[in-house]
Amino acid sequence: CALPISAIPARYALERQDWKQAAGLAPRETVFGHTDAITWFARGIGAARLGQAAAANESATALHQIRERLLKAGENYWALQVQIQELAVRAWTALAEGKKEEGLRQMSSAAELEDGTEKSAVTPGPLAPARELLGEMLLQMNEPARALEQFEATLKEEPGRFRALYGAARAAQLSGNRDASQGHFRELLKVCSHADRPGRIELTEAGSQTALKPIVEK
Repeated sequence: CALPISAIPARYALERQDWKQAAGLAPRETVFGHTDAITWFARGIGAARLGQAAAANESATALHQIRERLLKAGENYWALQVQIQELAVRAWTALAEGKKEEGLRQMSSAAELEDGTEKSAVTPGPLAPARELLGEMLLQMNEPARALEQFEATLKEEPGRFRALYGAARAAQLSGNRDASQGHFRELLKVCSHADRPGRIELTEAGSQTALKPIVEK
């Protein structure tokens, strides 16, 4: 199936924030436009986070073209998903170009579109929820209190998400909300209690910020 082949490497790169790996993913042209979009989305986010605006714009253009093909084929649900992906890539590209307000506007639009979308029962969740990406953008803009709202909104829809939990913990910490920060760090450690060792650096940080033992190599 084309979907897992595209989704697994893209999700792995984005979840670990390995922007170089994400930007280097090889696009696959198949008869399923929405699966091709997954790779272009990951490439675009990766490139934008590396400051490679030209490469990110290439991904956004590819996503726009895929969306147009899906609309012509009557695949309106998938066309909307790709539109959300395109908006997110354009938002982070704008930020990479120093257009902070434009980036925030487009990322907010993507989040609002995603809020109004009913997820298909036979599809996995998005590679990176739009409100989670909005939270990360706000953190990068040094607005942790607003970022916390976005991460917590993400967790209401997708409880236990690693990046949203870590983002919420960091945002709460930076905004001076110690109780919320500790709560989210503890939940992150709980979710990852059976994680591989050595643990990810986020888990080591979570352990250092709470009374719980971090997951580290013995």
